[in-house]
Amino acid sequence: MNSICNKSVFLCTFAIRFILRIMLIKIYDENPNTRDVRRVADCIRDGGIVVLPTDSLYAFVCSMQHKQSVEKLARLKGFTLKQAKFSLLCADLSQMSEYVRPLDKETFALLKSALPGAPTFIMDANNSVPRNYQNANKTIGLRVPANPIAHAIIEEVGEPLIATSVRIPDADYDEEYLTDPELIHEMYSNLADIVVDGGIGDTEPSTVVNCSGGALEIIREGKGNVDIDN
Repeated sequence: MNSICNKSVFLCTFAIRFILRIMLIKIYDENPNTRDVRRVADCIRDGGIVVLPTDSLYAFVCSMQHKQSVEKLARLKGFTLKQAKFSLLCADLSQMSEYVRPLDKETFALLKSALPGAPTFIMDANNSVPRNYQNANKTIGLRVPANPIAHAIIEEVGEPLIATSVRIPDADYDEEYLTDPELIHEMYSNLADIVVDGGIGDTEPSTVVNCSGGALEIIREGKGNVDIDN
C-alpha cells in the first residue's frame, strides 16, 4: 500500500512540475521559434494572460477582445478597470494609427524617429479603443516594441496587445523578480497562463511622452531616447 501511495505522490509531483514547465516557454530573440510564437499567440487570442519581454520591463499582456482578461490585469495591479492605465503594444506605426486620432506632421515625425523602441507615447484614442481601456481624458499609451519576441507575437496575434508592466505598486520584493523570467514565473504562475523567457529583462521603465491634445512633453525619463526639440 505504501509503495502505491508513494508512486501516486511521485506521479502527482511530476505532473505539477510538467504543467509548470509548460507555462515557462523559452524563446530566443535572435530567431524566435515560429511554433512557440504561435502557441503564445493562440493563448492570447483565447483570453489568456501572458508575460512577455519588452524593450524595458517584462509586461503582462492580453487580448483587447477579452474584457475579463483586461479586468484581471487591472486587479493584479490593484486598480479597477477605470483606474488602470494600460498601454497598447503595436506591431508598427501603421497598426498604431488605427487606434489614434489623426496625427500632425510633427508628432508623426517624432514617432517615426523613436519607434520601434522602448518609449511609450500618450495619444488621443479614437473609437477603435474601447472606452473602458482609455484613460480618463480619452487617451491611451502606445508602444511599438523593437524586441523581436514581442514583435513576432504581436504580429502573429494580428492586433495590438493590452499591456502593463510586471512592477506591482507598493509591492516589496527583490528587483530580480522583475527581470528574471524564472522568478517571474515562480511568482505569477498561478496568475499568468504563460511566461515567455526571453532572457534577463531590464529594470528601467520606458520613457513616457505626452502627445495628446497637440502637446509634446516628456513626462517620465526612462529607457528610450526621445528628442522633442527637433
